[in-house]
Amino acid sequence: MRTADETATEAKLYERISHIVAAARGQVARTVNSAMVNAYWRIGREIVVVEQSGAARADYGDKLLERLAQRLQAAYGRGLGRKTLERARAFYLTFPDGSVLVGNRAEIPSTALSESPAPFPPVLGWSHYLVLMRVRRPDARAFYEIEAAREGWSVRDLDRQVSSLLFERLGTGKTAGQRRDVAGGHEVASTRDVIKDPFVLEFLDLQERPAAHERDLEQAIIDRLEAFMLELGKGFCFVARQKRITIEGDHFYVDLVFYNRLLRAFVLFDLKLGKLTHQDLGQMQMYVNYFDRHQRVEHEARTIGIVLCSEKNEAMVNITLPEDNEQIVAARYQTCLPTEDELRRELAHHRDEVERVLRLTADAGET
Repeated sequence: MRTADETATEAKLYERISHIVAAARGQVARTVNSAMVNAYWRIGREIVVVEQSGAARADYGDKLLERLAQRLQAAYGRGLGRKTLERARAFYLTFPDGSVLVGNRAEIPSTALSESPAPFPPVLGWSHYLVLMRVRRPDARAFYEIEAAREGWSVRDLDRQVSSLLFERLGTGKTAGQRRDVAGGHEVASTRDVIKDPFVLEFLDLQERPAAHERDLEQAIIDRLEAFMLELGKGFCFVARQKRITIEGDHFYVDLVFYNRLLRAFVLFDLKLGKLTHQDLGQMQMYVNYFDRHQRVEHEARTIGIVLCSEKNEAMVNITLPEDNEQIVAARYQTCLPTEDELRRELAHHRDEVERVLRLTADAGET
């Protein structure tokens, strides 16, 4: 009969050994995945080199892959069929110089990138690169690769960020030089770096209906808080919902309160269905002033207020808010993924509207 101490000791020993086995299996899986990524890249390179040598014959490449697939499947099984060889070829053509992570200054956890002798360090798996191969623009592809590695995105997370056109949304209004910086990874350094336009909230599964209320949107966000914080971006921590503030006996409620540890600032969200009004902006200004005066401590940056609405009037926003405003932002949300053409039209409209407001402001100043 074992004593209680012997049973407890055995249980602790089992727990420690289980951790070791699990860690070892995880390491083996990562090693195998990394080896496959590099192997596919080298296979693709070999195919491209041979194809280029025989490029004078139009059907040479197709017949080459067919014969090669038959021989490889006979030797190694079905995993090396023609489709796999086509993907390997496309992989090499998409990444002819290997991963942008090798030698990149971005801080990628758990990997000594500069010391990796392989073209692809053991950070992202083959399924990640299948998603990245869908991204046509090299600067966007580099951005997603760096962010996926840096933030530890799952394949599903990466697929969602690519499908929601995160790179394009972060590039709103940026100059060519700033867009090159974005391609190197999303660094949160200013208020504008935390604002996407539009925010894409397709994961909330909201149904368009006349009787919808702001509380329905708020509850949907709370129910899917992890997905919402992924959409927000870097450094966000949830603080409160319906945060009450009291001013001389009158109570007001901020829909959602976050803190961004990179900006070292509170970020307040007010949720609005329908068209944004100047009253909404004024209410957010009051919330921001209250947090700055009663919640913010000396080492923290000034509070940021985001009015998240389904319809936005850029001209009204610019006229209502001060010219030097850096704290209050109106951002639109949509409940379905945009197409690239839709987003391109949205950004063009946004730029035209801002330029029109600036012209009106300049003309008013001259008079």
